[in-house]
Amino acid sequence: MSQETIRLEHLDIGYRDKKSVKTVATDINAAIRQGELTCLLGANGVGKSTLLRTLAAFQPKLSGNIFIEGRELSSYSDRERSRLIGIVLTEKPSVQNMTVTELVALGRSPYTDFWGRMTDDDHRIVKESLALVGISHLEERLVDTLSDGERQKAMIAKALAQQTPVIFLDEPTAFLDFPSKVETMLLLRRISREAGKTVFLSTHDLELALQTADTVWLMDRQQGVAIGTSHELAQQGVLSRYVERPQVLFDKESLTIRIKTSENL
Repeated sequence: MSQETIRLEHLDIGYRDKKSVKTVATDINAAIRQGELTCLLGANGVGKSTLLRTLAAFQPKLSGNIFIEGRELSSYSDRERSRLIGIVLTEKPSVQNMTVTELVALGRSPYTDFWGRMTDDDHRIVKESLALVGISHLEERLVDTLSDGERQKAMIAKALAQQTPVIFLDEPTAFLDFPSKVETMLLLRRISREAGKTVFLSTHDLELALQTADTVWLMDRQQGVAIGTSHELAQQGVLSRYVERPQVLFDKESLTIRIKTSENL
């Protein structure tokens, strides 16, 4: 079995201000493992982004524990976290007059000096990151001339150049056409294995996630978080409850969705 990288114990997530507390999800107990692709699914507003932001220390937890590599997340300094967690957000990077190599090199900032000077080793890691995602041929291209799929690969290469054991991604396929969605998910699956990364991402691409993920997390307001392989969640009926509607059917064997129309009723 793969080594456990992240453990959540009785984790409550949400928002706290001076007057009130808004709880989004409670009592999450789970593990995320090295060398695996783990996909987080759930309806809009259920708390997927809140969970990712909490795991990335962008916002505080309400209660419970988040252990990463055996240490409580809150015990890491900012600099230590920058060497622990790489993050790829949904938003398209708004950069001009920057080459792909220069963008990916920003991933080395946790390791460079005050002036951001890079060593030969830093340059080597940037080139290796570009090669791993298959965009070495784009290294001198300006980022604002890339397609959405190429830009997403550049952002993943930047996270790889950061050399963190953990990579979180928020909707990494959101702006991509279908072939690019497939390519990106297969790339992340390959990275988790070849580079030994712990890759955890949120997505709305249900069928694609079910067919590529090692482990699936399904967040639900009433049921909490269900965790298992795609086939385990399918056989338990968890995915059918999430997907099926009067005209929507879920096939437990093929992990696919079928829409009932007047022609196929």
